[in-house]
Amino acid sequence: MERLVERLEKAVERLETVCQGPGMCGEGSSKGVAQYVQAFDALLSGPVAEYIKISKEVGGDVQKHAEMVHAGLMSERALLVVASQHQQPAENAFSALLKPILEQIQVVQNFREKNRGSKMFNHLSAVSESIPALGWVAMGPKPGPYVKEMTDAAMFYTNRILKEYKDVDKKQVDWVKAYLSIWTELQAYIKEYHTIGLTWSKTGPVATEGAKAAPAAPAGVAPPPPGPPPPPAPVSSSTDDSASRSALFAQINRGEGITSGLRHVSDDMKTHKNPALKNQGGPVRSGPKPFTAPKPACNANPSQTTSPKAPPLLELEGKKWRVENQENATNLVISDTELKQVAYVFKCTNSTLQIKGKINSITLDNCKKLGLVFDDVVGIVEIINSRDVKVQVMGKVPTISINKTDGCHVYLSQSSLDCEIVSAKSSEMNVLIPTEGGDFTEFPVPEQFKTVWNGQKLVTTVTEIAG
Repeated sequence: MERLVERLEKAVERLETVCQGPGMCGEGSSKGVAQYVQAFDALLSGPVAEYIKISKEVGGDVQKHAEMVHAGLMSERALLVVASQHQQPAENAFSALLKPILEQIQVVQNFREKNRGSKMFNHLSAVSESIPALGWVAMGPKPGPYVKEMTDAAMFYTNRILKEYKDVDKKQVDWVKAYLSIWTELQAYIKEYHTIGLTWSKTGPVATEGAKAAPAAPAGVAPPPPGPPPPPAPVSSSTDDSASRSALFAQINRGEGITSGLRHVSDDMKTHKNPALKNQGGPVRSGPKPFTAPKPACNANPSQTTSPKAPPLLELEGKKWRVENQENATNLVISDTELKQVAYVFKCTNSTLQIKGKINSITLDNCKKLGLVFDDVVGIVEIINSRDVKVQVMGKVPTISINKTDGCHVYLSQSSLDCEIVSAKSSEMNVLIPTEGGDFTEFPVPEQFKTVWNGQKLVTTVTEIAG
């Protein structure tokens, strides 16, 4: 690990030398290197170098994650060099050129998933949620807004970090600023050099699947070494979906040319207009009838062959109750709670969980058809990336946050009617208020809004959809 860090530091030092040495950034300082590659090197030696430096000071999982991010950025630089020296390739060749970037994105995201118990989980999540921004090279015609969207995805977690460390550890605050500045500067870079998509050379050979280009560093300066090789990424649908999405974008961008490869069928080749064709080569075989294939057994799940199922977990780790990978468990109970403890519920399906006593906070992440009943929470209950969940408050809770969730029913108690419910990017949310007779009255949470300019500011109001 120390040797790896030394290599990264030397790479940063070389890049800084390129852009800070006298006359090195002049017109002829980098002969053979496209201007937009030099601009990307400036990004690496500026915000990226600062992010790597502070991540090293923070250490631990944050440092390891930063090294993976750096490897992804170096893969992207390699593609930029290829694009600056080659003409735009065919879709399949372009997908192959994108593969190293997509694989490194997957490596970064897998690291977060494997370290959910990390003390720096918010740091890992901020990076994992925004790292797909490296895929801007496959986006068109507006890659800049795509990077902005990925940056916004990180803000949910960076705001948590700022809230936790604002008056405690300035280094953590500096880390947030350094990391976000990478994507801010990348947006400005794209706007200047790749406004409508990755810019390819108008001369030179057409890029092929194995196209490679020399680092083309300025004379007298050794090229920066490549980033550490990524560990083999497990086969997953995310990588395949990203590659397929890139190919789809490329197909769509062809416009009318997308039909140029289709073959015209003349009348003499159509069997319904030329019956003689039906008897050539023997009888025509009909295709298989739909829906006649035997159904697989319930336990035949293809995903289980590619990724082993994680074991269910319910345990106290330090001050955190971890409830993970529970399926069809209807009697989960946490009873021995303390005020300083938190509960993190991850990837639980068709289950119910009861938390007795008073606890600091509860987080539901990636859960489906989960029922949660709890007594008192002094902080916040967060529901993230979930579907069809029901939450019942028996005592008090000051705030319930619902993010990226479809289908959420919140049952409030009489003593929790002053609870604040904050929602974003969610749908089918309902709050149920208790009545004197012991029943509940259901109220939907608005999902649609109208915003107008009143001459001085934007005014947003709820829009009711007529049923």
